[in-house]
Amino acid sequence: MRVSRDKLNKLAHTVADTLAEIDEVGFLEDRNTIRQEARKALETLLTQEAGIDTAARLKIASQKKIIAEGSQEWEILYRKYYNDEVKKLGI
Repeated sequence: MRVSRDKLNKLAHTVADTLAEIDEVGFLEDRNTIRQEARKALETLLTQEAGIDTAARLKIASQKKIIAEGSQEWEILYRKYYNDEVKKLGI
């Protein structure tokens, strides 16, 4: 899933603001540093997710028989291969 830079920054701001509102959470760094680290973490997760999605789709495409995207069989295989890729990464 491709997320625009603006949306990613907005999400990172929301994460930092939400954490700041929690009494039990204290920042060792300034809020901007926290926001930047949240953005980096989100970018990493989205990049990993895109790689997992691509790998699952390639496995389906490599089947001997053609499996139409959106079919029940395709959905079942996609979930299986997606979960396999997630397990490989230890997520």
